[in-house]
Amino acid sequence: MSAVSVAPSTPMPTATKVPFGRLVLVEWRKMTDTRAGRVMLMITGGLIALVAAVILLITALADMTALPAYTWMSALSFPVSLLVPVLAIMIVTQEWGQRTHMVTFTLEPSRLKIVFAKLVAVFVLGVVTMAIAVGIGAIGTVAGAAIAGSEANWNVTGEALAWTLATQVLYLLMGFGFAMLLLNTPAALVIYYGYTLILEASVFSALYFIFDWAQNIFPWISMQVAMMPFIAGNEMEAAGVTVEDGALGYARLFTSIALWVGLPLVLGTMRVLKSELK
Repeated sequence: MSAVSVAPSTPMPTATKVPFGRLVLVEWRKMTDTRAGRVMLMITGGLIALVAAVILLITALADMTALPAYTWMSALSFPVSLLVPVLAIMIVTQEWGQRTHMVTFTLEPSRLKIVFAKLVAVFVLGVVTMAIAVGIGAIGTVAGAAIAGSEANWNVTGEALAWTLATQVLYLLMGFGFAMLLLNTPAALVIYYGYTLILEASVFSALYFIFDWAQNIFPWISMQVAMMPFIAGNEMEAAGVTVEDGALGYARLFTSIALWVGLPLVLGTMRVLKSELK
């Protein structure tokens, strides 16, 4: 009786890890190459162009002095800070609302890796959109000077540019943290705009300049108020407000950032890592 020959088994293909750069590119496309993403970017670009056109029109009609570059940068960064955080929120909540996160976590089981990929994509979006706003601001500075018949005023320092960029990125990360914490688009948008537009822009800032007790409390709990000594310290001193931009100022700034950016990011990441996929 002859022995039965056994064919050698075919080796199983080894699974290859998805490169992190590819994950970032995928998350970037989810954020910008969808109908909602394209509409938000088009609206943001349209608002930036509209603000620039209005400033130039007023400069021409009112025969006023050309605005300096810092004013241009501040004006054009407003549409970016107003609309771009929506994309940072939707990159998280859309997947959980449409259940496509099940596909994402099946193709890449490491949820933490996906979170970091989304975070990098959001950070790059903040830098790119601010670079575009600053570039258009530079063009507007030159055009405004030409219309007013004066020399362009390039009064933007590296420190002012860094603070403006840091502010935009921090608010993007805040929206991203709220999105991971709530995993729901309407809820995250309400919390984000309720804090930035109602509490920070209206309540905290107004009370800070009216009451002495508010100047001791709000810098610890409001990012905008904590940043004011570093961004507009000269104007605050001219208004008679005590400016604290030393160690105490940085302690207040880091505490407010930890409260509104760090805490939502940590708690939101824990929720994404532990939530049941269904």
